[in-house]
Amino acid sequence: MSIPQSGGGPITDYAQLAEYLESGCKRPEDWRIGTEHEKFGYCKDTLKPLPYDGPRSIKAMLEGLRDQFGWNPIYEGDNIIGLELKGANISLEPGGQLELSGAPLGSIHQTCDELNEHLREVQTIADRIGAGFIGLGAAPIWSHEDMPRMPKGRYALMTDYMGKVGTHGTQMMYRTCTVQVNLDFASEADMVQKFRVALALQPVATALFANSPFFEGKLNGHKSWRSRVWRGLDDARTGMLPFVFEDGMGFERYVDYALDVPMYFVYRDGKYIDALGQSFRDFLKGKLPALPGEVPTLSDWADHLTTIFPEARIKKFMEMRGADAGPWRRICALPAFWTGIMYDQQALDAAWDLVKGWNAETREELRVAASVDALQAEVGPIKMRDLANQALDISRGGLKRRARPGFGGMVPDERHFLNTLEDSVEEGMVPADELLAKYHGAWDGDISRVFGEYSY
Repeated sequence: MSIPQSGGGPITDYAQLAEYLESGCKRPEDWRIGTEHEKFGYCKDTLKPLPYDGPRSIKAMLEGLRDQFGWNPIYEGDNIIGLELKGANISLEPGGQLELSGAPLGSIHQTCDELNEHLREVQTIADRIGAGFIGLGAAPIWSHEDMPRMPKGRYALMTDYMGKVGTHGTQMMYRTCTVQVNLDFASEADMVQKFRVALALQPVATALFANSPFFEGKLNGHKSWRSRVWRGLDDARTGMLPFVFEDGMGFERYVDYALDVPMYFVYRDGKYIDALGQSFRDFLKGKLPALPGEVPTLSDWADHLTTIFPEARIKKFMEMRGADAGPWRRICALPAFWTGIMYDQQALDAAWDLVKGWNAETREELRVAASVDALQAEVGPIKMRDLANQALDISRGGLKRRARPGFGGMVPDERHFLNTLEDSVEEGMVPADELLAKYHGAWDGDISRVFGEYSY
């Protein structure tokens, strides 16, 4: 989850809210790719999650990365809670999941190089302290009581609130991991087309990357339990956003939606002030109960936008949020999949043609079916495996036309990053299917073996 935003003066005009989003518009030649991924840390001898403090801990990881690799520390009070270097940052999820938010880069080659360097650094420090890291959509064997709590005020507030608005909120916070990609838009019209395609095809990403069939030491009946968790979190701030497909969609319409999402907090002087369930509309009028008489700043607005969790969302860029965390090849594949679709107009038009006939019910049914059955999902005449094949074909064409070479020009474009997804469609097997096959076969029902075979 995000670190506190900074910059921007008081909001004196409602129009500033949409202008903030619109200020993210960039010329196509300036579009970049930002990849984020989370992973679970654990103690190698006990397979328990890493605590925050101690010789074998999240704190030790952050301090090791700081001292050996030159990352700049980020503190909340006296606690180190993140790192920053050259446009990238490392942050903590509530249960200690370690997240890399990569720098905005020009190609998938660059973002995959960044990922490899990060995992190498993490493994160097982890090996030194007896820790391991694994990419899965959900914690396979841990209970809620097993999970540590990171010393971040934002998470303390959210934990108390989650149980009041949904049934799976604390599971999301403490026991799930995702990979996502952040992409740019050129204009309001470009944003709308990309937003619609992103939401409609998010179930395809959920299916292709499904990697969480285990939870609390047993089968959970879903191939992406992480996706199931998001459906029981908080209806006010999650979902497929049917209004995005309606006439009149634009930056102002998204602002209206965001203003109706209840607040979590206001960040002031290094502290999180409880504003749970309060209204940003009241804040604009100087009538927020948490800060009576004060009006918000643009950084407050930026913070509020980070507390909205639909399947795709916009800030000054667009985030694709539907995939489980997984092995490193899959982490590189996610930005490739979406970049091929979103950063080539022919591909984007083809993707819209593929999905524009669906209604809100179909999109939601695909979302649910993807979490349960992944590539085996079917909704009416739509077969997920066929849909994924079509989406990959569109992405492949977009990457070919982008023609961003790598490896000193030896590789002509970025299409090879899709190979692992193409293999999945050809075989009808996603990571969850592989895990289930091992569970029923060689592992003889012992889920703990996932750590030895699938850690980075």
